Amino acid sequence: MKHLKKLTLLHSNDLHGDFLAEEIDRNLVGGVSRLSGYISKVRNEEKNVLYTISGDMFRGSLIDSEFLGVSTIEIMNLLAPDVVTLGNHEVDYGLAHLLFLEKCASFPIINANLYIKLNGTRLFTPYYIKEIDGMRILFIGILTEEVLARTKMEGLVGTLVDVREAALEIGKICDAYRTDDIDLTVLLTHIGFEKDRELASMLNPAWGVDLIIGGHSHTLLDKPCVAAGIPIVQAAVGTDQVGRFDILVDTDNNCMDSYTWKLIPITDENCPRDTALEEIISKYKLVTDAKYNRILTRFPRAYSHPRRNMETELGNLFAECLRRQLGVDLVLLASGSIRVPSLGPIVTLKDFVTAFPFEDSVHEFRLTGAQLRRAAAFLLRDESFTEGSHTEWYQYSEGFRCVYDRPTRSILSLAMNGREVRDEDLFTVAMQEYHFLGMKDFLDVSLEEVQKNGPIRMIASMARNVLEEHFGSHELIRLDGEPRLIIRE
Repeated sequence: MKHLKKLTLLHSNDLHGDFLAEEIDRNLVGGVSRLSGYISKVRNEEKNVLYTISGDMFRGSLIDSEFLGVSTIEIMNLLAPDVVTLGNHEVDYGLAHLLFLEKCASFPIINANLYIKLNGTRLFTPYYIKEIDGMRILFIGILTEEVLARTKMEGLVGTLVDVREAALEIGKICDAYRTDDIDLTVLLTHIGFEKDRELASMLNPAWGVDLIIGGHSHTLLDKPCVAAGIPIVQAAVGTDQVGRFDILVDTDNNCMDSYTWKLIPITDENCPRDTALEEIISKYKLVTDAKYNRILTRFPRAYSHPRRNMETELGNLFAECLRRQLGVDLVLLASGSIRVPSLGPIVTLKDFVTAFPFEDSVHEFRLTGAQLRRAAAFLLRDESFTEGSHTEWYQYSEGFRCVYDRPTRSILSLAMNGREVRDEDLFTVAMQEYHFLGMKDFLDVSLEEVQKNGPIRMIASMARNVLEEHFGSHELIRLDGEPRLIIRE
């Protein structure tokens, strides 16, 4: 007769400093107070409960960015996750600062990928073994260079390049630590849903991986995706929901016997508030409110940004305002750097910084017409239109117009300021630093090619400062109304 023990495994990913509840249809949804209340409720109801986070605790909220993640770590300490893995935004404040934040955390942070190039020393513990009710659960943290372009700025630090290398690293860890005493093996990944499926297909069944709990692509699921016999899940983004596994673990055969999984909405109905956590949040909120609650500007109406992989009103507005301030031909603004679905009509400094939290500098370079056409075709490849895709997408400033035919995967027209782009044309282009440094991956144009076109220079230390200055000196900024992208299906 098998010996079965029940394990309840709760999981979040891509919290992005989503600390506060929001009102939706007259109901308060999300926020770490109710998330903490639900976790505490389950911990009291069930015998064996673990809570994990699959990366990107940081970035996306004013409270997080104002205190450089220290506020987030204090709040996460009260949530008391059992184990956390790194996401790409964990390094936004620099690797040195991340190592400092790790020392502030009262929970283990694992990562099998980041290492010092000179001697191969890992920066973080690659795995964590949690013992609970006689069970031993092995967690392995995975992140690849495909989602971690910022480490390219750190000359001494490397990471795994792709999921194939990640799979080999998982094999090494499982061979070394997955002894007969390990009852369940869980991968905590931050590589995106499609890469999780690819990774699952590369894992040797002998390594005994039971689950993949992922992040990065913000994928909303109604049931687990099973690839190569391994259930793969995510919990979308933020604190509006939390994933829940109820697992029967076969402690004789060291594997998962059966499971159920569901996504739990974080609402008043099923999640009590954590008032102690609310006091900590209010301490930070008072500081940010006092500093950021002044009115910055006013739009004629609210401008929308419903999702990252489409042309949006707010994206067009930000890109064009940057172009006017910087005096370049074209701004390619990373769509993912806009973190709200809409902004306005009244815009406080708090609203703006919440909408555009990143602090990247801006670089100016030159692209030929041929390179611009190649970049446009690459950005509009099929993968970019996939639902839930986390490929890089850009918003364009005024004057850019591309007509793209999806059935034939071809650009029918590419024009700047009403004139068809010729291969020999040369345009000054501005991009945020993160995307400029990763342009080979993001635009299919290398830095080496661009350097041949003329000098490259940093023209602003922070894109957000440029936009703040423009908004502060302009009222009722209107969109030109011209589409930048025309997609023919």
